[in-house]
Amino acid sequence: MAALTVAGVNVTHPEREVFGPGGPTKGEVVAYYESVAAWMLPELARRPLSLVRCPGGLGSACFFQKHHADTLGRHVKPVVLEEKGGDEAQYIYVEDVAGVIELVQMNTLEFHPWGSHVDDPDKPDRLIFDLDPAKGVPWKDIVAAAREIRERLGDIGLTSFVRTSGGKGLHVVAPFRTGPSWDAVKAFCEGIADAMVADAPKRYIAQASKAKREGLIFIDWLRNTRGATSVTGWSLRAREGAPVAMPVRWEEIARLKTGAAFDMNKAVRRGRSLEADPWEGMGTLKQSLP
Repeated sequence: MAALTVAGVNVTHPEREVFGPGGPTKGEVVAYYESVAAWMLPELARRPLSLVRCPGGLGSACFFQKHHADTLGRHVKPVVLEEKGGDEAQYIYVEDVAGVIELVQMNTLEFHPWGSHVDDPDKPDRLIFDLDPAKGVPWKDIVAAAREIRERLGDIGLTSFVRTSGGKGLHVVAPFRTGPSWDAVKAFCEGIADAMVADAPKRYIAQASKAKREGLIFIDWLRNTRGATSVTGWSLRAREGAPVAMPVRWEEIARLKTGAAFDMNKAVRRGRSLEADPWEGMGTLKQSLP
């Protein structure tokens, strides 16, 4: 098949099946990201990114990439950030749909932004709890955990939002005014997770130990550190069936059955039918981290 031009970007090999035989093609993935870009970019634009790239599709090795390269495209921007050892490196960010499509042309399937912007990467402006259940944990328990986090945050004045992870669980996200340090945000989130474990040790765990996780929901607060990332809303996941991490309204989660309830086709239909962003107000809330 001839190359396509999408958002001004030349897309090669659009016929390649990137999700296995019979699964979505590269051209369909490009069309997907173009169609949902208006919903996706507010959470993605001008944030340092880590990418999951799968040059040979799911049948080959996929890898994370966080450093910039000129080969990624002219709309894929570099930002110089200090790394743990003190050295500096060029990280990736995008500003528009052309940058997203250039990354998909380079076989990107997943987009994982920081919790801060490139303008001030050491000043986070959102926190996230990733609820990762052990095998066999009922969906209703995952929903209850998300609601409990919402309630705890609400009790201290923070409005939060929820999305499916595209996997087994849910993400609870809360924006706040820039100002707190990464260490302060990390300590705050650890405190919430530890309190939930203390109150219900037979339901939750806050340690990243798979050996101890059986029958429990891991409240992953560790993504609230400098350099850590979490999949953005509307991003595909590099998994069989092309599931999507989907922002939803709080009242929607009880009607779902899994964190992978939305695949690419359902996400396209949802994007076309939505009259308002499920996370409406996310970018304009004026609330402060206690």
